[in-house]
Amino acid sequence: MAHAPQIKVAATYMRGGTSKGVFFRQQDLPGNAQQPGAARDKLLLRVIGSPDPYGKQIDGMGGATSSTSKSVIISKSTRPDHDVDYLFGQVSIDKAFVDWSGNCGNLSAAVGPFAISNGLVDASRIPKDGVAIIRIWQANISKTIIAHVPIVNGVVQETGDFELDGVTFPAAEVQLEFMDPAAEEDGAGGAMFPTGRVVDQLEVPGVGTLTATMINAGIPTIFVNAQEIGYTGTELQEAINGDPKALAMFELIRSHGALRMGLIKTLEEAAQRQHTPKVAFVAQSADYISSSGKQVKAGDIDLLVRALSMGKLHHAMMGTAAVAIGTAAAIPGTLVNAAAGGGARSAVRFGHPSGTLRVGAEAVNVTGDWSVTKAIMSRSARVLMEGWVRVPGDSF
Repeated sequence: MAHAPQIKVAATYMRGGTSKGVFFRQQDLPGNAQQPGAARDKLLLRVIGSPDPYGKQIDGMGGATSSTSKSVIISKSTRPDHDVDYLFGQVSIDKAFVDWSGNCGNLSAAVGPFAISNGLVDASRIPKDGVAIIRIWQANISKTIIAHVPIVNGVVQETGDFELDGVTFPAAEVQLEFMDPAAEEDGAGGAMFPTGRVVDQLEVPGVGTLTATMINAGIPTIFVNAQEIGYTGTELQEAINGDPKALAMFELIRSHGALRMGLIKTLEEAAQRQHTPKVAFVAQSADYISSSGKQVKAGDIDLLVRALSMGKLHHAMMGTAAVAIGTAAAIPGTLVNAAAGGGARSAVRFGHPSGTLRVGAEAVNVTGDWSVTKAIMSRSARVLMEGWVRVPGDSF
């Protein structure tokens, strides 16, 4: 019996923030995978190694977690005042679908370096030494990201002494500005608070009525108070990911929150929209030991936040959720702002399972409506491997 040989596709395996994924130039993809559709999704699924009923992605590039089951497609931008277009695909681990409904804030840090190194940015925009300012169009959510990429002798500087909790080794700092981050998600009407309120009572059958802040900023996110659902906010992954009842509860919260936010029309749709919205729980600052054994002191943070991604507690914090945290913290009355102590603030440092993270946001209130001009945070990025990925030629 004849079998189709493998084909090879030019690709780069990169870490961005606390995530990693397979990066492609759009022009390097096979012709039938250069446009949205089934062929492209099947290709990416096969590259990453999904769907995998064993949940390990052994036969692909994925790492069997939401942070490592990711794909990115970059192309030169035809939009005015932008250098590249960035499209992110969150690849399901055990199901045959790619979720295109949101951005990955962590991998956003790798987009500028990848674009420069792969000839997608005009050479006139790259200094010999200094910082290249790369204007990125985030195609999933139609937003602009500005990346400040360090350059030495005309090439991207990847090594450095910037430390990021959740990443073992230091690297060069990449500052990101998420411009006008209130997401214009389908059905949400572009409103930062789709219900019109900074705090709601969210009815979740089987769980109860929870106080919630539902916000579109960076990525649609549902915030609840840790204490209301039986947690302290100091939990690490094993406390939740090893508890099927807890995971089922969070999925119920996520589904009912998505419905209230207008992101889905029926609860059944939530199963096909795993990447968004996120669900997170907040608490006032407290001492705890991070997953690396590092002591985090209550006095060094403003609040505690734990967030779930693709149905599991994240090992650190999703970059897009960090934007939502920073934005919500800047707006009085939200659960995030209250957990941080209330009042006006332009930046917040929060504790997550791997340590701490600082994120800033510029919020303004115009005639009763809140808007955020940008959210700012620092990440790092590094090329792990480059060359080709191989997939069976008949897999897409």
